[in-house]
Amino acid sequence: MSTQGRRGLWSANIVAIALLTGLPVLVIVGFVLIPAGDVWQHLVDTVLADYVLNTLLLMLGVAVGTLIGGVGTAWLTSMCRFPGRGLFEWALILPMAMPAYIIAYTYTGMLDFAGPVQSTLRDWTGWGFGDYWFPEIRSLEGAATMLALVLYPYVYLLSRAAFLSQSICVLDVSRTLGNGPWRTFFSVALPLARPAIVAGLTLALMETLADYGTVQYFGVQTFTTGIFRTWFGLNNAAAAAQLSAMLLGFVLVLIALERISRSQARYHDTGRRHQSIRRYHLTGSRAAAAIVFCLIPLMFGFLIPAGQLATWALTIADGAYDAAFWRLVRNSLELAAIAAFIALLLALLLGYGKRLHPTRTVTAAVKVAGLGYAIPGTVIAIGVIIPFAWFDNTLDAWMRRTFDVSTGLLLSGTLAALIFAYLTRFLAVSLQTVEAGLGRIRPSMDEAGRAMGYRPDQVLRRIHIPMLRGSLLTAVLLVFVDVLKELPATLILRPFNFNTLAVRAYELASDERLADTAPAALTIVLAGLVPVILLSRSITKSRNADTA
Repeated sequence: MSTQGRRGLWSANIVAIALLTGLPVLVIVGFVLIPAGDVWQHLVDTVLADYVLNTLLLMLGVAVGTLIGGVGTAWLTSMCRFPGRGLFEWALILPMAMPAYIIAYTYTGMLDFAGPVQSTLRDWTGWGFGDYWFPEIRSLEGAATMLALVLYPYVYLLSRAAFLSQSICVLDVSRTLGNGPWRTFFSVALPLARPAIVAGLTLALMETLADYGTVQYFGVQTFTTGIFRTWFGLNNAAAAAQLSAMLLGFVLVLIALERISRSQARYHDTGRRHQSIRRYHLTGSRAAAAIVFCLIPLMFGFLIPAGQLATWALTIADGAYDAAFWRLVRNSLELAAIAAFIALLLALLLGYGKRLHPTRTVTAAVKVAGLGYAIPGTVIAIGVIIPFAWFDNTLDAWMRRTFDVSTGLLLSGTLAALIFAYLTRFLAVSLQTVEAGLGRIRPSMDEAGRAMGYRPDQVLRRIHIPMLRGSLLTAVLLVFVDVLKELPATLILRPFNFNTLAVRAYELASDERLADTAPAALTIVLAGLVPVILLSRSITKSRNADTA
């Protein structure tokens, strides 16, 4: 085959992958034009306003919490010197390993009326039921707090990177003009870091829109819970798809706002000096306040819930780790490993194909294939099951008419549908990591391979893959952990009698067996620590390189 023919084949494969992974979104958009009958009117008349209002209020609460926690801790660890700063630099990202629905289950078990906190309070004071006020954890405010505790690291990471990259000259001018740390922060550093802060906030709000476990358990009616009720309770695919389209509209608005904010930013680093940042030295009460401010999100976002999960796991250790539990572990690990491996192969094909043949069509197709991460798992699940069920029913009807044979469900309700949803949702994670790795390989390496007579696939296999081992491992681990934590898509698409750790934790929490969720929940958290540790090491290496 000629070189042009091989490039055409790469391009065709990339476009096909993009169309396939974009199918769920296209299905959801297409259902906007299909009447849902009386069910949609019933939703409009009864609960749609609550879905919109609660979703907006939840986003507002999470936005405030993540901005305060993320930006504040990023400024302190970047621009100030105080005891423990080096520890907080990496420890503040640990809550990323804690899924929101797990922290919700944990705090509910701790703060409910029968939990250890209120029980201890009653023991100390002698109070009874109704004698005192205690904040209600199962509320919209509680859901926003739980989400903010685990999502602020998105804002923290991007804000800290922005603060560290700011021009020393600009900050020095602010100091010269007599501005202290706070005035410099609000008048200089914060405006310069605005694009990065908005990007981190957008990621956090997308995760908020995608959440199902927390809001469902706390009884907060949002779009994700409404989609589940409409699909399973009212059995109306069109209405569920139209709710999904509205939720997708929220996501697209967030993406548009982030793009607008980034495109309108015109802040440039004009400094030529690259010495180490001269941090503000905090002592006394200011140092203590900085330590407390950094400790609060770390303690409530990771240390306390992880400690409670470990305590519960030890308490119920006898009989908890039976054959059924290890079957759950095996199901979850196998499913995550298969999805991660396929996602890596597709990411390599897309990333290298774009490098080989960077035409507008290929570039656009790669972008489409990477859009899935911005789409909530609930929306993707509905977008997967509708065409898969249509295909199964159509094929079964044709086989019955023609051969009097029933084919049953070949795609819907199978692991194939579930893995396809995972790929649509998390391919972007693997793709971004692979593209970043390919971007660090000089084009001269490709030219050297072609001079040796290698075909494009041989260049990828013999030259690029050995150089990409670190990036490929990171890509696999990130998708692996994301699949392990995914709840809404798994709930909708899993086969009958097939459970994962996330689903089992959800089922036990729904039955108010909160302590029993600990083994499954703790396993998910421990798995989530792997990419967090890799991220921490990456931050440490980059910091050492900057100060070298």
